[in-house]
Amino acid sequence: QAQLHESGGGSVQGGGSLRLSCTTSGFTYSAYCLGWFRQAPGKEREGVAIIGRYGTTYADSVKGRFTVSKDNAKNILYLQMNSLKPEDTAMYYCAAVRRAYCSFNTQDFEYWGQGTQVTVSS
Repeated sequence: QAQLHESGGGSVQGGGSLRLSCTTSGFTYSAYCLGWFRQAPGKEREGVAIIGRYGTTYADSVKGRFTVSKDNAKNILYLQMNSLKPEDTAMYYCAAVRRAYCSFNTQDFEYWGQGTQVTVSS
């Protein structure tokens, strides 16, 4: 059974940085497409960044500020977040699906972590 666990969230002032980590177990990491999603209160869950066999994809709202990466040897997914804005405040989730390529469609993902809260103050 695949398991994902996020960490690294916290409170930061606008313009600051955080690095989220997602540790995984129970599946062959390199065979999965992995993604970061976020959900703010009263809003739908939205895709932030995904990383698959053919590269990375970012939401327009985070391009140039966020970087997704993974360590296949350690089975860890990262999200480096720079120049944070108050509108980045949300619960952040990592997710995985056994595909070479994936999109921001949340229904495509098989496994989800419990989330880590990111709060950005102005």
